[in-house]
Amino acid sequence: MKNRLKVIKETESGLNQKFEDTKTGEILNRGEVNKRIKQGVYPDYHVAKINGHNVPRSNPDHSKNNNLD
Repeated sequence: MKNRLKVIKETESGLNQKFEDTKTGEILNRGEVNKRIKQGVYPDYHVAKINGHNVPRSNPDHSKNNNLD
C-alpha cells in the first residue's frame, strides 16, 4: 500500500513543512494537512503536539513501511 502523504519539504531541524497527497497530487502545508486529518480525510494519520507544534503523524501499527518520510 502506498502512503497517502509524502513529506517533500522540511526545516533544517527536521520539522515537516510541505506534503504531497499521493492520491490527488496536491501539495499541502502542515496546517492544511492537520486540518484534513481532523476532518477525517486522512484516517491513517493523527496530529501530535511536539515541541509546541501540531505535527501530522502516521497512526502506530508496528510497521516502518508507512511512516511519513
